[in-house]
Amino acid sequence: MARWSTALAVLAGLLACSRLAGTGGASSVIASLKAPAGLPLSARISARSYPSVFQAWSPAEGTGDRDPDATAARHDLLFSGPSYFGLRWDRSPEGLAEHFTPQSIAGARSRRAALLARNPHLVLLAEIRYYDAHRSFLPEEHPWWLRDAQGRVVVGWAEGGYWRLNPGNPQFRRHVAAQCKAAVDSGVVDGVMLDWWQDTDDHLALIRAVRAAVGERALILGNANDRQTPRTASYLNGYFMECYATKTPEDWRRVTRTLDWAERHLRIPRVNCLEFWYQRSRRDLGLMRAVTTLALTHSDGYCLFSDPNDLPAPDHLHDWYPFWAKRLGRPVGPGRVRPDGASQREFQLGTVVYNPLGNRAVTLTFRGARRSVATGVVSRRHRLAPADGDLYLKH
Repeated sequence: MARWSTALAVLAGLLACSRLAGTGGASSVIASLKAPAGLPLSARISARSYPSVFQAWSPAEGTGDRDPDATAARHDLLFSGPSYFGLRWDRSPEGLAEHFTPQSIAGARSRRAALLARNPHLVLLAEIRYYDAHRSFLPEEHPWWLRDAQGRVVVGWAEGGYWRLNPGNPQFRRHVAAQCKAAVDSGVVDGVMLDWWQDTDDHLALIRAVRAAVGERALILGNANDRQTPRTASYLNGYFMECYATKTPEDWRRVTRTLDWAERHLRIPRVNCLEFWYQRSRRDLGLMRAVTTLALTHSDGYCLFSDPNDLPAPDHLHDWYPFWAKRLGRPVGPGRVRPDGASQREFQLGTVVYNPLGNRAVTLTFRGARRSVATGVVSRRHRLAPADGDLYLKH
């Protein structure tokens, strides 16, 4: 399906915003960000077509695109470090900086404009490090490193040579908030992403400082995995749900409960991002379809199916699947759990069904013939195995 024209997208975004304001009084927090290029943020989120895929740091592979930006723009949300966008901190080591160089801001704004020209609905977020960082991030003896009882630096991501940072330090929290503000004020990104998100006292103090620094309109995405964070929920626009445990029916139920909870409790506009890792290979197509349809039936968010982190390659690399082509248009209502245990949701151009692990195979009967995207079969009746999902397009 071709992308909507800019005028239609803006109109659809405004209509969606007015509906939200009428039901929850949320119009004040879905106002658009001022930015050097692109549709208002609310329209980019609300008016996009589905399925909707995000990029977590690493790109899609095997697309055949000649330009890496063309591959990036296949996604509807993207987060990475500030340097990905061309931003450069004005101080070395970069962990001490609180501003970007003016020259890099100008170049990064041009990069943003080029990305949005390819995909007018793309949302861009910069990861700001607060949990751990490469040992070159700060001087070795700096007090912002987290230390154990013996005064030794605590190791973070060992594979990358990372050390833990100390969000319990009030000065460091203020510094993280200042870096988040610099990212948002640059006009290059729509908000920030905070990895390793938890619901501790230190995280609550940190998110309060970050929200005060970036303002009410910027997006904040936290990597909570499959956990719920009620204390910090009102400050977050979305979870990055990096779901590495997806091998049992209870795993899938836990993931679904957290996604449902996040769709109800995080602040508007919501940008929940659901990721499953493959279990055998990138050709686990049933698992790819399952995470895609789980996101479609239980959220208005984004999905990703990627490599597991224990591979020697960069984390979150992924293929681009034909199943992700934008065929559905917009949802026409909320999803529902069927009596047979599957989940179903109606879209403008078809029906999405997700059948969780542990359920039985289900039979779907439509009033008219539908085409299964997974099988290509056109029929009124379709069978869907457990741990799978499908899109049934109007024919």
